[in-house]
Amino acid sequence: MSLPAELLDLVARFERNRETYQASTYNETQLRREFIDPFFAALGWDMDNKQGFAEAYKDVIHEDAIKIGGFTKAPDYCFRVGGTRKFFVEAKKPAVNLKDETSPAFQLRRYAWSAKLPLSILTDFEEFAVYDCRVRPVKNDKPAVGRILFLNYQDYATRWEEIRRIFSKQAVLEGAFDKYAETTKAKKGTAEVDAAFLKEIESWREALARNIALRNPKLTPRELNFSVQRTIDRLIFLRICEDRGMEIYGTPQTLLNGERVYPRLCHLFHSADERYNSGIFHFQKEKDRREEPDELTLRLQIDDKPLKDIIRSLYYPESPDEFSVLPADILGQVYEQFLGKVIRLTSGHQAKIEDKPEVKKAGGVYYTPTYIVDYIVKNTVGKLLEDKTPKQAAKLHVLDPACGSGSFLIGAYQYLLDWHRDWYVNDGPEKHAAGKRPELYQAGKGDWRLTTAERKRILLNNIFGVDIDPQAVEVTKLSLLLKVLEGENEQTVAQQLKFFHERALPDLGDNIKCGNSLIGSDFYEQQLNLLDEEERLRINAFDWHTEFAEIMKAGGFDAVIGNPPYGATFDKNEAAYFSEKFIVFREARDVYACFMEMSTSRLKVNGQFSFIVPSGWLGSPDYKTLREL
Repeated sequence: MSLPAELLDLVARFERNRETYQASTYNETQLRREFIDPFFAALGWDMDNKQGFAEAYKDVIHEDAIKIGGFTKAPDYCFRVGGTRKFFVEAKKPAVNLKDETSPAFQLRRYAWSAKLPLSILTDFEEFAVYDCRVRPVKNDKPAVGRILFLNYQDYATRWEEIRRIFSKQAVLEGAFDKYAETTKAKKGTAEVDAAFLKEIESWREALARNIALRNPKLTPRELNFSVQRTIDRLIFLRICEDRGMEIYGTPQTLLNGERVYPRLCHLFHSADERYNSGIFHFQKEKDRREEPDELTLRLQIDDKPLKDIIRSLYYPESPDEFSVLPADILGQVYEQFLGKVIRLTSGHQAKIEDKPEVKKAGGVYYTPTYIVDYIVKNTVGKLLEDKTPKQAAKLHVLDPACGSGSFLIGAYQYLLDWHRDWYVNDGPEKHAAGKRPELYQAGKGDWRLTTAERKRILLNNIFGVDIDPQAVEVTKLSLLLKVLEGENEQTVAQQLKFFHERALPDLGDNIKCGNSLIGSDFYEQQLNLLDEEERLRINAFDWHTEFAEIMKAGGFDAVIGNPPYGATFDKNEAAYFSEKFIVFREARDVYACFMEMSTSRLKVNGQFSFIVPSGWLGSPDYKTLREL
């Protein structure tokens, strides 16, 4: 294949004026415009969105450089296909020695590691370095660590075919990029950000559980699990908000100086409650809020050391994670595994971490792959939205009755956000950016985004979930709330508080609920009040017509989606109840069959229903009744 004339021109121009470009006065913005943009345009990428795609579908996202903690907040370029990230490019001016300086390589690797991208590129045009970003970045790494390809600008002409076969848009579309990433994966030292982050938060759980159990001997196991989970959730939430520019960077980090860390941390939690609302920080009774405030965790006694160790591990240089680019599905995968364990208390009130019985029986936790979530959402929620207006879409109710860490609800919510934005843009964005309650705002030329008020409205109107595990419910809320805040910064959050007298986040207590989707309150009546308090809490009966009264009165949910539990354990009382309530259970004694029967009864006429379940129900005689429903 012949070399592009524009490439030869770029190389010749750089050679002629090399001293000028290497001068400290020649800046990164000039380099990007004069060399990097045309270089990747020669590889077939639409660098300036000449095709006029909506923001979600642009080939290339150019990020603004915002300094946070001494590092730019986001990489200079994000190259995508169909809105899915494929690789980052970090550009530096030619005065920087990319081959030998440690900081540029660490910065790039930190972003790509956090975004779970296998490969990314560091370049100043003079030099072109490709990194395997599955190698966990460490502050003192030499710049060669993880580097799998290094070229000089004089190599471009002779190595162009190699570059084109990997990094051109056509190569990415044809799968050559993914194939190259797999074949170049290092045998040693590689990891995944989800596995590393899971290991990190599991160590936090163990340290907090041991210390809180020791210093608070009257806590029950449920109270201990709640306290540990909520403390971790709050720290992660604030840390993500920092890297997204919504909080002043390093505020929790200041607690490393001095004593009485937990009381000072609680002060930060109170401040967050004033800014964000949300159940994560809910400490006092408020009008129109059904959920009880947290009156437990602020009274805890926690030593300084475990808290300082956790806070220290959340920041550079201890942590390589850049939370601003951490994908929502990665956070969900981490938490799904995290929720597979529970804290038990010994007779001596010592904390022990164990697998949940149902996880032990199933042989582990299995997270639904993102592509399956996307497929199910597209063929349920997507179908419901066909030929609808936003006003009509506001009446749609999407349910996951076993929501876990929220992967299906996050997928459905993202689909709804994209659909609303595209609808408003196609309808004429200017009119939807005007008035007291605009649906859109313009972040840059042609870059229309939904306002936070609109994102909140969509979430509260459309997304609903239930799970028996209170920790899972809180994780689902956390993930959805972080999705609401995407694109916000410290100024916009403050403006909402000042001008609209609204905190930045909605209360999801009426949307995401804790309960047993299969067992109603009539179960307790059948047991003749013989159950003790702990057993009642374990059963966690749920009344659909009370908890979702308006939706059920209107005929039910428009879509039910999810990944229900299979092979779950149940005692003889639960088995008797299932046999009475679900005709499918009389033959197929697996709760996923009950979930399927229950879900169809919660669905509106002509609603959309889709689960991922074992294939056995398609042919086994035990599932004949289920197939005939």
